[in-house]
Amino acid sequence: MGIHHITAIVGHPQENIDFYAGVLGLRLVKQTVNFDDPGTYHLYFGNEGGKPGTIITFFPWADAYQGKIGDGQVGVTSYVVPKGALDFWESRLEKFDIPYTKITRFGEIYLEFDDPHGLHLEIVEREEGEINTWTFGDVRPDVAIKGFGGATLFSAKPDKTAETLEKVMGLEKVDEEGDFVRYRSSADIGNIIDLKVVSTGRGQMGVGTVHHIAWRASDDKDQLDWQKYVAQNGYGVTPVQDRNYFNAIYFREHGEILFEIATDPPGFAHDESHETMGEQLMLPAQYEQYREQLEHSLIPIKVRKLD
Repeated sequence: MGIHHITAIVGHPQENIDFYAGVLGLRLVKQTVNFDDPGTYHLYFGNEGGKPGTIITFFPWADAYQGKIGDGQVGVTSYVVPKGALDFWESRLEKFDIPYTKITRFGEIYLEFDDPHGLHLEIVEREEGEINTWTFGDVRPDVAIKGFGGATLFSAKPDKTAETLEKVMGLEKVDEEGDFVRYRSSADIGNIIDLKVVSTGRGQMGVGTVHHIAWRASDDKDQLDWQKYVAQNGYGVTPVQDRNYFNAIYFREHGEILFEIATDPPGFAHDESHETMGEQLMLPAQYEQYREQLEHSLIPIKVRKLD
């Protein structure tokens, strides 16, 4: 169906929140911990409802080493805004002294810029996708980010990644232009994947890089069908991992990009109300006994209006 979420490694968690909530106007829908490293936050940002196709998640490590964006990674994460909103976002980036470049790709105008920790982002206007009803600061629903427009993949073996996207994931090849091939999924958001067919040099995981891209499965049964299908196509796929807000399986495609397939349910409001999502640190059951210790060791954070 398209992208479920994208997960990246960043630096200081407060800088991360200030940018994605304060500048981009996304909702912090969940603050929890990395289930494999509970001394580190796992922060989720998305639209008002935290719906699949809108969620970017972060492992923030203050003072960690800088990574290098390159082959084997998501190179650029694209956000989509309503038609007519690009002027607002140009002005907003200028207001916060964020350098940007305006480019055209496949007939669409993009604003390209980096977050404070070096992640490559872009904003594009499209009709597709429902309006994000979240209002934060000066970012109102008529201009707010609706969710992902898609992503640009940097592959170590672009022909193999193309094969995975078409033959395994079922995306449709819709266009070619310059160094890029464009694919489309069936969803109306998080549905455009641009594959770069020339090398950018090998990537190195660290701050400012995407850790993995997750694709949508409609439910647990659909995910198990995908697990079986991916394995039948020659990929080593993990057992199902319970991530509390979705179940996940992982495999590395032959261009070395880490793919996840995540279930749409149960979502982010099952352990706190829709109205209060993201306001408190939520811990999975296995770490609840360590709450006091974790709350003492984690860097204090808060969502701040910067306008």
